[in-house]
Amino acid sequence: MTSVQPDTQTGYLGGKLLIASPLIGDPRFDRTVIYVCAHDAETAMGLILNRPLTGMRLPDLLEQLDISGGAQAKDGPVLEGGPVDRDRGFVLHTLDVDCGPATERVGSNLGLTATQEILMALASEDAPSRALMALGYAGWGAGQLEDEISLNAWLVAEADHGLIFDDQADEKWARALGKLGVTPEFLTAASGNA
Repeated sequence: MTSVQPDTQTGYLGGKLLIASPLIGDPRFDRTVIYVCAHDAETAMGLILNRPLTGMRLPDLLEQLDISGGAQAKDGPVLEGGPVDRDRGFVLHTLDVDCGPATERVGSNLGLTATQEILMALASEDAPSRALMALGYAGWGAGQLEDEISLNAWLVAEADHGLIFDDQADEKWARALGKLGVTPEFLTAASGNA
């Protein structure tokens, strides 16, 4: 199995995937796949990619927010991005739409935007070619994510747009493990007590 190392220049995991191991010990993150949007010495922030909110679709949310044309937005799930700031929305999207300083570049051709401008773009003909909407985020304080990784709570893998943006939420955890050459059955069996 190959493991992904932090960026050699920065030592951080921005732009990578975190894959919850059976050792995670926190039901909020059981079998989750998280895209790491930001990671530095003080903090880390990511969005859970495989927890769609029941009964909430993007056009419905945009309509509820009174975004003009929201009902005509490209259909897709709204995700539970994490347990922090659950009433705040984040859009992870390709950079064919850029909202200037409001768009934080977070990986290879990806931006993270949390403004009304990106919501209006999602409801328009000028929507990003690929985007996902998440409510809330996963966050860690200084050294917390590194500690969790050292305790084997998370596996780290390279991110790709197909895994990030497809709607197959129930398959993302196994597919992300597959990027490391691991099957869920092997990982579950390997994590038992001796």
